[in-house]
Amino acid sequence: MNFDRLKEKLEILADAAKYDVSCSSSGGTRKNKKGALGDSSISGICHTYTEDGRCVSLLKILLTNHCIYDCAYCVSRSSNDIKRAAFTVEEVVDLTINFYRRNYIEGLFLSSGIFKNADTTMERLVRVAKKLRLEENFNGYIHLKSIPGANDELMEEAALYADRLSVNLEIPTESGLKLLAPEKNRQDMISPMRYIQKGITQYEDEKKILKKVPKFAPAGQSTQMIVGATNENDLQIIKVADHFYKNFNLKRVYYSGYVPVLEDKRLPSLTTEVPMLRENRLYQSDWLMRFYGFKADEILDPNVPFLDLEVDPKLGWALRHLDQFPVNIQTADYQMILRIPGIGVKSAQKIVSARRFQVLNMDHLKQLGAAVNRAKYFIDFNAGNAFLKYLTDKNFRKLLIGGSSSKFHNQFSQQLSLF
Repeated sequence: MNFDRLKEKLEILADAAKYDVSCSSSGGTRKNKKGALGDSSISGICHTYTEDGRCVSLLKILLTNHCIYDCAYCVSRSSNDIKRAAFTVEEVVDLTINFYRRNYIEGLFLSSGIFKNADTTMERLVRVAKKLRLEENFNGYIHLKSIPGANDELMEEAALYADRLSVNLEIPTESGLKLLAPEKNRQDMISPMRYIQKGITQYEDEKKILKKVPKFAPAGQSTQMIVGATNENDLQIIKVADHFYKNFNLKRVYYSGYVPVLEDKRLPSLTTEVPMLRENRLYQSDWLMRFYGFKADEILDPNVPFLDLEVDPKLGWALRHLDQFPVNIQTADYQMILRIPGIGVKSAQKIVSARRFQVLNMDHLKQLGAAVNRAKYFIDFNAGNAFLKYLTDKNFRKLLIGGSSSKFHNQFSQQLSLF
């Protein structure tokens, strides 16, 4: 093995993979067996930093950055003058096993440019996963990027060996995709997602009646949308996400602020800043839809189609619906408590449970984990609340913004160095 050439390939293909953010949170349940290597059930595998500072890593690479398509937003587009490289199946397998044994990684995220055609590319990706599972007895986390247009037989095989599959929608709307990637077909992206969704549903049904059923994409599927490359508004983006959550049972939709890397008249200029704050607000909106019971049309509407960058979407909704506040913390239903700024899912559950045994006050809310510096303006207690006078203050918004700080930092996470 030519180590220098392999290292060069890794540098090229790891760098090209950094623009794909849809690789975190596995949810896999493959348990280690005697004589096997790895265990994806230990924790959620991702390539990111946790809140307490721990780095959970995976080998995140492209099989190749050769591509037959010339998508305007992609650094690997066929017309771009960059160094090209390609791994063999054996090289990816060897890298994964060796890095895993050295405790550098906890799994593999494998994507690829499309060379020759979709089926040829997907077949190579499947061979990597199959070889890891059957020949190397590897039970760690594997995330494969599904190739749009690949046939159903290959998708079936991929789902049997990978923990998670994902097909990137890339651009939120079909019109935007036609503008920047006219060679691609939106239906080619949706077809494999539909096939996997049906397979997962069938797997769940069979598990109920059969003792042993082969795992089928146990960590589900996800997708990614690029934000800011085209002129879609935030309402359009979250409606697309909502559609795929409801109709394709996706585990996650990822949002990636467009990074200007190429000069093209169809794209924002190279001096345009990456819309990191907008990306963050979209993730917050996504959270509201998935865990707080908000509908896309509630978070935004045609009259307000963009998210407020000064306040988070939940507070933004509250400021537009002050008529629904204050909320009596002792009598309001769980769903309304969830809508109070400063109260999260766990805090809301604790509040509903605790109020059965005592009349709650501000100190109780602090003990239950609520962010009372924000929630105090929207809550009514049986004993009254002096902060409610600010609800009708014309400077209420400024008061809230001035008294809060964002945990968001404008940083761009890079692929970990593996050497």
